[in-house]
Amino acid sequence: MLKIGITGGIGSGKSTVCNVFKNLGVPVFSADIAGKQLLNKDELTKQKVKKHFGDEMYTSEGEIDRKRLAQLVFSDPKELERLNSIIHPRVKEKFEEWSKNHSNKPYVIKEAAILFETGYYQDLDKIINVFAPKEQRIKRVMKRDEAGREEVERRMRFQYSDEERNNLADFIIMNEDGQEMELLPQVMELHELFLNQSSQW
Repeated sequence: MLKIGITGGIGSGKSTVCNVFKNLGVPVFSADIAGKQLLNKDELTKQKVKKHFGDEMYTSEGEIDRKRLAQLVFSDPKELERLNSIIHPRVKEKFEEWSKNHSNKPYVIKEAAILFETGYYQDLDKIINVFAPKEQRIKRVMKRDEAGREEVERRMRFQYSDEERNNLADFIIMNEDGQEMELLPQVMELHELFLNQSSQW
């Protein structure tokens, strides 16, 4: 079984691409969703977050205050690094457990926004970077998250640049506005490639 990573800058359309793969019957693991679940449901993770960042990072209902946490970690690289050191090893464990449950599939996908930044891309067989021009990504995130340009650009600074991701990736999927019809052929080409490669293992 091949393990394929999908990454891309904020607003690039990773989830859209992953949904196309899902419709083809490919299992997709979302590192972002797994991280949210750990922050809200995993007691060990919650204890570590409270110990380092304070009890106020959780609401009275025991849910993570994502806005408060984001404001903190996206204004201080050391705090973001600390949060990642709590979350990402556990996400990696979850992915390995999940992968074993899908070992009968030709390939699976791990979707992660900071796949290269964490170094976990080295555990995967191939990496796809979903690319969209920076200005289009900014506008998408501003609309999606009802966020200001300054906030979006600040979050982008904590991710690798498009050039860095494109250089490290094995494949690039273009997801520019107005070119939605081009998305399916790109995914289908890679889908066939991965099926062929998996059968040769």
